Amino acid sequence: MHRTIEAFLAARPFERGPWLAVGFGVGIACWAFLPGPWQWAGFLALCGAAAAGALLIDAEGDLGHLRAALIGMALMLAAGCGTIWIKSVLVGKPGIARPEVVTLEGRVLDRQVEGARDRVRLMLRARAEGHAEPLLVRLNLPDANDQPALIEGADVRLRARLMPPAPPMLPGAYDFARTAWFQGLAATGNVVGPVTLVGPAREGWSLRAWQQRLADHVRAQLSGSPGTIAAAFASGDRGAIAESDEAAMRDSGLTHLLSISGLHVSAVIAGTYFLTIRLLALFPFIALRVRLPLVAAGTGAGVGVFYTLLTGAEVPTVRSVSGSLLVLAALALGRDPLSLRLLATAALFVMLLWPEAVLGPSFQMSFASVIAIVAFSTSDAAKRFLSHDHEGRIMRLARNFAMLLAIGVVIELSLMPISLFHFHRAGIYGAVANVFAIPLTTVLTMPLIALALALDLLGIGAPAWWAVGKSLELLLWLAHLVAGQPGAVTMLPGMGAGTFALFVAGLLWTALWSGRVRFWGFVPVALGTAALLVARPPDILISGDGHHVGITGEGPDLLVLRAVREESYTRAALLENAGMSGAAVALDEWKGARCNLDSCALSLVRGGRRFELLMARGRDLVPIPQLAAACARADIVVADRRLPAACKPRLLKADRALLRQTGGLSIDLVSGKVRTVADTQGQHGWFRRPPPYQPRKWQRQGPAASASGSPASTPTATEASGLPSA
Repeated sequence: MHRTIEAFLAARPFERGPWLAVGFGVGIACWAFLPGPWQWAGFLALCGAAAAGALLIDAEGDLGHLRAALIGMALMLAAGCGTIWIKSVLVGKPGIARPEVVTLEGRVLDRQVEGARDRVRLMLRARAEGHAEPLLVRLNLPDANDQPALIEGADVRLRARLMPPAPPMLPGAYDFARTAWFQGLAATGNVVGPVTLVGPAREGWSLRAWQQRLADHVRAQLSGSPGTIAAAFASGDRGAIAESDEAAMRDSGLTHLLSISGLHVSAVIAGTYFLTIRLLALFPFIALRVRLPLVAAGTGAGVGVFYTLLTGAEVPTVRSVSGSLLVLAALALGRDPLSLRLLATAALFVMLLWPEAVLGPSFQMSFASVIAIVAFSTSDAAKRFLSHDHEGRIMRLARNFAMLLAIGVVIELSLMPISLFHFHRAGIYGAVANVFAIPLTTVLTMPLIALALALDLLGIGAPAWWAVGKSLELLLWLAHLVAGQPGAVTMLPGMGAGTFALFVAGLLWTALWSGRVRFWGFVPVALGTAALLVARPPDILISGDGHHVGITGEGPDLLVLRAVREESYTRAALLENAGMSGAAVALDEWKGARCNLDSCALSLVRGGRRFELLMARGRDLVPIPQLAAACARADIVVADRRLPAACKPRLLKADRALLRQTGGLSIDLVSGKVRTVADTQGQHGWFRRPPPYQPRKWQRQGPAASASGSPASTPTATEASGLPSA
């Protein structure tokens, strides 16, 4: 076996390098997956032992390539785990312990206008009563209380309602607390009442002010939805985009066009590069004495950095410009700019600075799409397909269009597992939509915006803005058309980490190796697909506060305990984690439920067995004998308050005492599997598990199980539920 591996590695000297970047990323993921410091230290020790063991292999012997691969991979795994651990210790800041209303006095660090939501978002570094150190907080300010002087650098005093950074509402949902931890964000909230300006902003140059003025200028030249999209392309300001347009772009697979990322940065830099080299080539005196690719690369780099700063220098944009600068360096040196080794270098650079980005969809989607483009376009099959130079122009155009469509399909297939894992949804027609939308945006819309802004300096930009508006109207028409098609969006319940790892491993194997061996990557992809096809949506979803409950399996709609607004985050989270695209119907409106002011009860038949579910929703006190009798008739009881010991359901009592320990729950009644938010958090700093309620303890009753009295013995999902196993 080891001889076979040695021969395999020896035959691929130029394909092994990208796997070192993969090892670094896997080390980061292992830190996030492992629960605590002892496990992290054990992982680092294991990597060190593996590297030390590989050193015993004779470097000059028959296993030299295997030795180098083992040492390199072990060290990169350890480096990835150690890098994010160190950054978590140095940068991570715990949020506030509980909701509170406080007076804040501090400085505005950032201001974002969100016209579509009639509010302004402020980032403050401020002192708060009851807190020894200044807090970094993000606040929503209604437009009615906004002031022109509330800009970056202003000193303010205000009253705000603060909330701790929220953990996932449900297992597998978005983890804002983790994002806030690495940003140093202590709280979010809303401004209560007017804002007092303590000191004006200091005079000086502000990129955010430039960004806002540019966005306002674009919207003044172009009204309506095209104006808001054009402002996003030019300045990165997405706050004025209508929610209906955002939803259409998302469901059509075009939402990546709205955020300044690799596509926009690449278009700006590529346009600058080719425009510079073409203009300078018109002057023989310059062309014969100056190395034009070097000058064009330097000009493109400068414009790319300026565009990145102007659009807010968000982490995805910085990642994109970093990769683009490496491509420019390759062009300037006469090297191949489309190579997986160059892409691995860019990824390693990003992971060193922002290791936590590996855990988010932005990093994963950005690099997955570029890997798919490079791997597919440089494959032997693609080269053979495009090598028919003897054919006429129409046939060559047809082949190029077919290749563009094929690349779009490959990108969509590569991104689908990532989208399903993070968002529980994936677009079906996104490949076709992007084939038309990406050229429209990069070749027509963005150059027209640049031309219109340049002509505005002379006061003659109106015709160019008219053309920009027509191109964006076409883009929005395409987005709404695709999003409105039947089956445009596929919804699936939450994908497990193991299934996601199968997809990632298979896709990376297929992309990073060459030859027939790459087809082995389809084996884990097939296994992951099979796991998705047999996955069942959870029967019951319970939010971490017990206030919201979702029930699936009773038709195309999700049954919810309390009515939720159409555009609310709660509704979206419940539907996405249930893998459903229907409506959220309140139990009051469903004929199968028995509801009164205090509670709702219903019967669920799953796997040939009937389960009785009781959910409290009132705030009035219920007599103990009446409550005990109701609980005794139920298999599962859910409440957003602590229930007395007299309430003894047959299987599970998910009241505030238990939910404070577990977080949100998802329950599969057939298999008896209960997933909890706490199971996915471990001892990472952003998840603060409160001490259990004392002195009351849970006692096993028949098949039921419940929490114990100490943090060290907090029940696992199975122990907490006692639901029957499959």
